[in-house]
Amino acid sequence: MRRIALLVQYDGTDYFGFQVQSAVRTIQGDLQAALSRLTEAPTRVTGASRTDAGVHAMGQVVAFDTLSPIPVRRLPNALNAILPGSIRVTGAEEMAEDFHPRHQAMRKLYSYRILNRQVPSPFIERYAWRVGAPLSDSDMSEGARHLTGTHDFAAFRAAGSSAESSVRTVDQLDVRRDGDLVEIWIGGSGFLYMMVRIIVGTLVEVGLGRRGPEDAERILLTRDRTQAGRTAPARGLCLVRVDY
Repeated sequence: MRRIALLVQYDGTDYFGFQVQSAVRTIQGDLQAALSRLTEAPTRVTGASRTDAGVHAMGQVVAFDTLSPIPVRRLPNALNAILPGSIRVTGAEEMAEDFHPRHQAMRKLYSYRILNRQVPSPFIERYAWRVGAPLSDSDMSEGARHLTGTHDFAAFRAAGSSAESSVRTVDQLDVRRDGDLVEIWIGGSGFLYMMVRIIVGTLVEVGLGRRGPEDAERILLTRDRTQAGRTAPARGLCLVRVDY
């Protein structure tokens, strides 16, 4: 039995997330269908991140086991010929039999895009949250500084999380502006359910002047989800990279 890892990109707009669910379209479901057709055997994939409905990926990592002799170098092109255009395999590598893309991940990097203008864009509307009012990226950066490091992020966790501990380490939280586009880059060893999107929603409220930058630290200390900002829309979030 061979264990193979794939590097996968996808536009999550029309999917109900990564994880297989009954009667709805998912990234995992489309990948498994393509692999099963290619290898001529039922094939299950495991992903590094169970991205939510509408979330995108530039660097998702998945693994699967197969008895197929197909050379690993041929897998990307062979799969891309079967997969829908919204999913692309950009790399493949044969791994040790105990490799697990989620359990062995050391760090994940996400980006969140905000289009900060009133007029919509036909080019990035599927991949960014449009905020019409002006945002202070300097205030957002100051608020982000309070959220960097190891903290109890219970206030930034959505209901439904099964994690036993809400303590997480955020080693990168940068706010960058390029014209009308504001990007938030967040990296760490792991994140709670909806944590990244709640952090983004809170920083946007800081950028709008509805909260002060120092409120980010106060919210952390409350451990109360109701004290944090709204959950930012899924369409702006992208899994950029998984490090091992």
